[in-house]
Amino acid sequence: MALAVTSSGAIVPGLAFFVAGRRWLGACVLGTFAIGASAAGYLLMERRDLLFRLSVQPQWLTLVSIAGVALGLVWVATILVSQWMLRPRVMSRPQRLVEAFWLAVVCSAVLTPFVVVGNYSAAQKSFIGDVFAPAAERDSATRPMHVTKEDPWGGRDQVSILLLGGDAGPDRTGTRTDSVVVATMDTETGQTVLFSLPRNLESVPFAEGSPLDKLYPQGFTGEGDPLEYMLNAVYGNVPAMHPGVLGKSDNEGADALKLAVSGALGIPIDYYALINLRGFTQLVDAMGGVTVNVNEPIPIGGIEGRQEPEGYISPGPDKELDGFEALWFARGRYGLDDYNRMRRQRCLINAMIDGADLMTLLTRYKKILAAGREILETDIPAEILPAFVDLARLVQDSKVRSVVFERSERFSPSSPDYEFMHKTVQEALSGERPGIKKPGKPRNSLVEKPSDSCAYKPVA
Repeated sequence: MALAVTSSGAIVPGLAFFVAGRRWLGACVLGTFAIGASAAGYLLMERRDLLFRLSVQPQWLTLVSIAGVALGLVWVATILVSQWMLRPRVMSRPQRLVEAFWLAVVCSAVLTPFVVVGNYSAAQKSFIGDVFAPAAERDSATRPMHVTKEDPWGGRDQVSILLLGGDAGPDRTGTRTDSVVVATMDTETGQTVLFSLPRNLESVPFAEGSPLDKLYPQGFTGEGDPLEYMLNAVYGNVPAMHPGVLGKSDNEGADALKLAVSGALGIPIDYYALINLRGFTQLVDAMGGVTVNVNEPIPIGGIEGRQEPEGYISPGPDKELDGFEALWFARGRYGLDDYNRMRRQRCLINAMIDGADLMTLLTRYKKILAAGREILETDIPAEILPAFVDLARLVQDSKVRSVVFERSERFSPSSPDYEFMHKTVQEALSGERPGIKKPGKPRNSLVEKPSDSCAYKPVA
């Protein structure tokens, strides 16, 4: 009887105190539990946005880690005290063994969720501290000025993040940014346009008025191997050729590339996020894989004229790819071209956004954090992470469009028309703000919807 009543305290704390005749104590415990449960329910049902914002603030994560374990211990204490009040004064040895075993089971069941929450909070705090730093602790030559926690966007309508896929490894010197995508997001609606640039873009102009614009008024060109002056060479070569030209910077290559992409697209680039593709497989596996449409066989490895691919990813709708397959879905180029690969990279980004649902994040949280810590580098300051959390939720619920700059009658990466690129970018962004009339049909064929370009349309 005593164990049954005590066990009820695992569901409704304080109930056993009423049975033991300690009504005032039971009322205090039960009232505190009711208030806490109501507050938690309200936050989960009505203010989930607040919980997401708090989840990226280290001071709150510390509080949750400590408070979670403390609350769990207090709950366990009420169970043990109630059993002490209700247990018979004389018990046989088998009865005491049963009591000890059952109390251990009940207390473990009560304490485990609190320990898990505390553990997740500590892991989240560690991840944020490793990847995101306060603005005062990290130097950047291109990060927006006058951005505060209260005004995270500095009064701007849109924010642009340069998404880079860095291919660093033991077989090559430095990092080569073969994947260059800009995500421009409306700060109020979350509507997003992805701009994909070819890695072999030439004569790239740097942002007007920047130190690199003065060094390269005709764009990033010079004597020697033309491959060393393409877009994917900016990250490694500019810091090597002009160390310190941008002033204080923790990552001169990223700052130089932000200025180059800004000049090419004609819009400011606010932040960058660099993903080391060598660790990309870990992230996808941590998420449980990713679902994409595969319209043609995608090569795994292979070097044109020298080495055949190890195999191929077979075509099919809604293909479940693991980390290794997803990496080659993004990288595979044997027998194909860069533009084909750019489309696949954009589709992969969309698929990963769609796959980042709440259940996936909760069940695979620590694995995702561990993978992200190893492969992600960014200049986004920690102070504005809450604003980015809100924006990310808007992006997930909005429509994402894409602009792919691929070889055509209007565009050539070896002789690009940057005025045409600027005009295309403005056309793609012109309908993003509320109250501005959106064109019924994009006037530029480069503007695509992922629902069209990423659909299952097998190549004959």
